[in-house]
Amino acid sequence: MESRHRFSALYVRDFRFFLFGQAISLSGTWMQSLAQSWLVYSLTKSPLYLGIIASLSSLPILVFTLLGGMVADKYPKRKILIITQTLSVIPALALGILTGLKVITIWQVGMAAALLGTVNAFDIPARQSFLAEVVSKGDITNAIALNSAAFNGTRIIGPVIAGFTIANLGIPACFYLNAVSFIAVIFALRNIETKGVIRAHQGGLIKGITSGWDFVLKERQVLYIMSLIAVFSLFGIPYITLLPILAGEILNVGARGLSFLVASAGAGSLLAAMTLAFKGEVKRKDIYIPLSGLVFSLAILGLSFSRRFPISLICIFFAGWGVVSFLATSNSLIQHRVPDPLRGRVMSLYTLVFLGLAPLGNSVIGFTAEALGTIVSLKIFALICILGSIIFYKMYGKEAKVNS
Repeated sequence: MESRHRFSALYVRDFRFFLFGQAISLSGTWMQSLAQSWLVYSLTKSPLYLGIIASLSSLPILVFTLLGGMVADKYPKRKILIITQTLSVIPALALGILTGLKVITIWQVGMAAALLGTVNAFDIPARQSFLAEVVSKGDITNAIALNSAAFNGTRIIGPVIAGFTIANLGIPACFYLNAVSFIAVIFALRNIETKGVIRAHQGGLIKGITSGWDFVLKERQVLYIMSLIAVFSLFGIPYITLLPILAGEILNVGARGLSFLVASAGAGSLLAAMTLAFKGEVKRKDIYIPLSGLVFSLAILGLSFSRRFPISLICIFFAGWGVVSFLATSNSLIQHRVPDPLRGRVMSLYTLVFLGLAPLGNSVIGFTAEALGTIVSLKIFALICILGSIIFYKMYGKEAKVNS
C-alpha cells in the first residue's frame, strides 16, 4: 500500500500510456533542440542568431498561450493534443529534409522554430490541464512529479543521443528521429479513455481570457505563486543563458565542462521530480514552496561567487533542484485549487509567466551582462530572486494561515 501511495499515478492505465508516449516524444524534442542549436551555429557562427532562434521558439507562447488556454477549456483536450502533436511533426520533417538536401538557410530554421512555438502555445496549456482528466485529484501531485521527472530525465538522455547521432549519422537524422518520436505520444493519446468531463466554454474571447485572470486575482495564494514564477522567469531561470560564458571565461573548463554544468542542472531537476513522486503529496506546501524557491535563489547567488568548477556544479545542482521543486509543487497546488471549467485558461497563465516571459528574461540578462559583466549581473539577479522569495514567504505564509 505504501508503494501504491508513493507512485499512485503509475497505477492508472491511461497515465502510464501518456507518460510512456511523453518520454519518447520528449527525448526526440531534446534531440532536435541540440541539433537545431548546432545547425544554427554551423550556419552562422553567431551567438546573436542562437538567441534570435531561441526567441522565435518562445515568443509565440507569449502571444498565443492565453488563447490556447481558452481553446483547451472549449474543446476536448485529448483531441487538441492529438492535433498539436501531429502538427509538431511538420517542422521536424522540414528541417530534416532541407538539412539533408544541404539547402537549409537560417530564415528557414527561424520559420520552423516559430511554427513549433505557435503549436506549443496551444499544446502546453492543454497538456498541463489534461493531467487532471487522466488521474484523480488525489493523484495529481504524483502525476505532475512523474511528468516532470520524464521531462528532466529526457533532458539528460536526449542531448546525449543527439550527440552520438550527429557524430555518426549527421544532423538531419536527429530531426527525422524527432518526427518519428511523435508517433508514440499520438498512439498513447488515441488509446486513452479520459475520465474528466469536458465543460465547454461558451463566452466570447475577451471574457474567456479574463475569467482565468479573475480566478487568479481572487485566489491570493495562486496570485503570489504566479508572481514569484514571473520573477524567476525574468531574473532567475535565464542564468542558463550565461553558462557558456561561465564555462569558457570564468571557470575555463571549455565545452566539455559546459556539458557537465548543464547535466548538473538536469540531475538536480530530476532528483527534485523523483523526490516529489516518491513522497506522493507534500503536506506542508506553505513551507516547501517558499523554501525551494529560496534554495534556487541562493544557489544562483553562490554560483556568482564561485570560481571553482566543483563548487559551481554543486550550486547548479541545487538551482535545478530548487526551481523544479518550486514549480512542480506550485503546479500541484494550482491544479488542486482551479475548477475544471477554468483549468485550461489558468494553466495558460501559468505557461505565460513560466515560459512566455522567457524571451524577455533572456534579453534582460543578456543586455545586463553585456553592460555590467556576467558576474555582476548574476549577483544582481540572484539578489532580486532572494528578495522576491522572502516577500513571497511572508505574504504566502500569511495567506496560508488565513485559509487553514
